[in-house]
Amino acid sequence: MRVPLILWLAAAVLTWGAGASGAAERAGPDMIDVNFAKWKNLEPPLEEVRARHGVPALAASTIYDGSIINYAAVGVRKLGGDVKVTAWDKFHIGSCTKAMTATLLAILIEQGKLKWSSTLAEVFPELIQEMHPGYRNVTLLHLLAHRGGVPNETWPTGMSFLDVHRLPGPPRRQRWEFVRRKLAEPPEAPPGERYIYSNAGYAILGVACEKAAGTAYEDLMREHVFRPLGMGSAGFGAMGTPGKVDQPWQHRVENGKAIPMEPGPRTDNPPAIAPAGTVHCTIGDWAKFVQVHLRGARDQPTPLGITHWTRLHTPAFGGTYAGGWGTAHRGWGGGRVYTHAGSNNMNYAVVWMAPHRNFAVVVVTNQAGKVAPKACDDAAAAIIRKYLPEEKDQ
Repeated sequence: MRVPLILWLAAAVLTWGAGASGAAERAGPDMIDVNFAKWKNLEPPLEEVRARHGVPALAASTIYDGSIINYAAVGVRKLGGDVKVTAWDKFHIGSCTKAMTATLLAILIEQGKLKWSSTLAEVFPELIQEMHPGYRNVTLLHLLAHRGGVPNETWPTGMSFLDVHRLPGPPRRQRWEFVRRKLAEPPEAPPGERYIYSNAGYAILGVACEKAAGTAYEDLMREHVFRPLGMGSAGFGAMGTPGKVDQPWQHRVENGKAIPMEPGPRTDNPPAIAPAGTVHCTIGDWAKFVQVHLRGARDQPTPLGITHWTRLHTPAFGGTYAGGWGTAHRGWGGGRVYTHAGSNNMNYAVVWMAPHRNFAVVVVTNQAGKVAPKACDDAAAAIIRKYLPEEKDQ
């Protein structure tokens, strides 16, 4: 996650905000005044940004007033090739998966299978003897807010990325072994004391969901999140078929050069940390997920059975991180906005959601490196400038 990534946008778009005239009949006093004729085609601004930064592909979608207004993708699936991306191609969203894991957790809590106050000692009683004492009173809410003291270093001591990939058994067994090892090590801080962004912390949340429901994380996500929202493209790991260019290839940057990575089981994060960042989907399906959060943030009905969205959207323990969302205040957003960025070092994705303006934008590219955040930031800024009217003098 990279919450400060839009500091430039804050300066560039600070004077862009809400108009009070409410051109659409359904617009309320806190709705933006939108000329819907502008929403037809995202491809020109996306292509300008993509070409300027030289990323292989760029995709984006906008959500307004409870509806997905548009989505588009430009560029090629693989650098050096001529197969163009389509708006129905799948892109990797990295750590933006965390909001999905948090949503799954909230659903299981609504069903009475867990509690926000459940401690790790209560959730994993079979690990109590080998669990470090510093973790026993850590709650699921602590982990949700990255306040559980779980270190930022993802892999257990003495293990590498490849070692975690090689953990035996199916993904659910791998996650259990991963969590067992992480919880045996000392925490970095007492619960609630410090914000420490932790992929391992969200892996622990995923295993808590598996333990409570008796089902693998991937199946829980399909049953409780993807299917209810019609996210038919959503899956886990690298996109596409090995040896083919049937989906966007990921691109790792080495010595300033983007290198296409053929899809395969080792070209993504290990399944052990799937709840922290292995989801891929079309840009339109990701927009469906953000759309439901935008509705939930505005106390509107959603198909997920969550009645208390406040917990997912309110930072805990005095911080700025909520349930898979970083929070900030932006003038163009009318106050508090929600954001997250994600990368598996081969892709980059970012989302911005402004409930006070009933507006959200998601952007993704199939490349990592320093240029990828700039490309996504510039695309988000261009979309916000294009679609949010200039603030009138009061």
